[in-house]
Amino acid sequence: MPESDDDLIHDRSPDAPRQIARLLAIMARLRDPQTGCPWDIEQTFATIAPYTIEEAHEVADAIEREAWDELEGELGDLLLQPVFHARMAEEAGLFDFASVARRVADKMVARHPYVFAGEKRADSAAAQLTQWEAAKATERGAQGAARTLDGVAAGLPALLRAVKLQARAARVGFDWPETGAVLEKLVEEARELVEARDSLGPQEIEEEMGDLLFVMANLARHLSVDPEAALRRANAKFIRRFNRIEDDLHAMGKRPQDSTLAEMDAIWNRVRAEDRARAAARATAAPMGKPLPE
Repeated sequence: MPESDDDLIHDRSPDAPRQIARLLAIMARLRDPQTGCPWDIEQTFATIAPYTIEEAHEVADAIEREAWDELEGELGDLLLQPVFHARMAEEAGLFDFASVARRVADKMVARHPYVFAGEKRADSAAAQLTQWEAAKATERGAQGAARTLDGVAAGLPALLRAVKLQARAARVGFDWPETGAVLEKLVEEARELVEARDSLGPQEIEEEMGDLLFVMANLARHLSVDPEAALRRANAKFIRRFNRIEDDLHAMGKRPQDSTLAEMDAIWNRVRAEDRARAAARATAAPMGKPLPE
């Protein structure tokens, strides 16, 4: 007896191909114009795109926090996004999920000839990355992207896109030779921002702020720091320290809005000093094989 759609939709077997087929069937049912979910039916590529970005960030957040118990669910939420987009594309006669998977599989095989075609493998990850970038440049040229900065996605977070644009320019020699020059440019841009604040209008202030952030992204690249990850960590640190302010004030029977900046700043400085002391202790203990907890 042939399997029904309902049998597949309710199948919870551990078989990966079955579960992919199940997810595709669920999405098709959700998008059915007659019996599907009204919300899912109304969605378009444009309305789903923000969710795609959000789910990717939630995966990154779970990894950053080492929340491994959450990562499985977050990856599932992210997997749903290409399934959703592919279903809408199939309905429009553009492509389907199978062609999406086939295309990325073809790309992985083509970009790894040393794994799949018997070519010599590079001696290091850095050398392999150079080969990877060369392959991508060849692909961009074949697709008509002739300019150096073509193909850097406009939808990327602005900080990440700045790093990618600068890295592309650096590959053709347009880059500061060393980190000191970037720091000098940072000071220059900060000075120009102050001048704009004191004597120019909102548009000029925004422009100078953008220039300063752009140089900050370049400095991160020169220091081999992921600026998105660094800012995520700074955000988490701010939340943790501000929560301590609220907790300590609560213990005194107060709230932040009932307190002075001096009171809150004193708690902040105490928490910062505690953080630095713990960091120093970890740095001292780690070489002796005694890493301390965060």
